Amino acid sequence: MQITVDLDLCESHGSCVFAAPEIFSFDDDDHLLYEATPDDGLRADAEKAAASCPVRAVTVAAP
Repeated sequence: MQITVDLDLCESHGSCVFAAPEIFSFDDDDHLLYEATPDDGLRADAEKAAASCPVRAVTVAAP
């Protein structure tokens, strides 16, 4: 699975962090960090995170 975040669209709402904390987090300056190729076992959480993004900055794709 491949996760992409359009950081130009991202407004740091944090929905993805709450939906999938194993994949998404913020650094000390509130910049989004994420695992671009997480384990496929986290697909449901990744898709939930993408769906929760209010600006649709997160996409999940097959490898």
